[in-house]
Amino acid sequence: MTMSMTGYGRKTLHIDGASLSVEIRTVNHRFLDIAIKMPSSLLFIEEKIKKIIRSQFNRGRIEVIIETTGSSLVQKTVEIDWNLLDQYMEKITTAKERYSLSGELPVSILTTLPHIFTMQEGKQQDALKDAILENVDKACEQVVIMRMKEGEYLFQDLMKRISTIEDIVILLQTRRPLVMEEYRRRIKERMEEQLEGLTLIDPARIHQEIVLLAEKGDITEEITRLSSHVEHFRASIEKNGAVGRKLDFITQEMHREVNTIGSKSTDVILSEWMVSLKSEIEKIKEQVQNIE
Repeated sequence: MTMSMTGYGRKTLHIDGASLSVEIRTVNHRFLDIAIKMPSSLLFIEEKIKKIIRSQFNRGRIEVIIETTGSSLVQKTVEIDWNLLDQYMEKITTAKERYSLSGELPVSILTTLPHIFTMQEGKQQDALKDAILENVDKACEQVVIMRMKEGEYLFQDLMKRISTIEDIVILLQTRRPLVMEEYRRRIKERMEEQLEGLTLIDPARIHQEIVLLAEKGDITEEITRLSSHVEHFRASIEKNGAVGRKLDFITQEMHREVNTIGSKSTDVILSEWMVSLKSEIEKIKEQVQNIE
């Protein structure tokens, strides 16, 4: 199924008087680009969030915004390393006796001793982590549903444009013999004008030159390749998975063949068809930029 890269999802979590919102926005991007904005207290689950995102999406710019309101969701406590503090105090007492130092130590000295105090997260951290990840997953589901709906619209639009291109290709195949015959006639007339009055001209040689020049203006191969690209496009867009980059490449190849046909032909009607083909291909190219 065709999947768009544009989507939006949001879930809100309420815990102990506080609320936490998970918002996910996705837009088109050549690769998978994940950007997460959330409170520093929640950074411990950043990699797990990225893992969920990678399991759901293949391409696109994925913005994850997590915001909290109310009391802190992650309760913190200060712990003291009593064993280490005992060692500090023992060494300080020994130094006082050794160097006959006097005076009392201020309490504020404790804040200068390294590694005495540590910050510990509350016991509810695991439950909070599970709740946040569950809401990230649910927000991703909303995004996927939206991307699928948008993808269905893109699919229908692209198939309509491909059908238009196929119709023009059939017209090209029908008109090609007439174009080639007219091309040969014009070459013959120009050669006769240039050779008028000259003697010892080999008619077989003239005919051979006309054939060679006409072959340079033949668009048979380009039409065949263009038709093949259209079939390839149809087959690719109907496959599951990330096909956007492949469709973009096929579209470029279609554009290349149309340009070559246009450069070879001087036929007015064929030139009008080339304008229509280029217009459809340009619109297809714009659309496939948003396909995953």
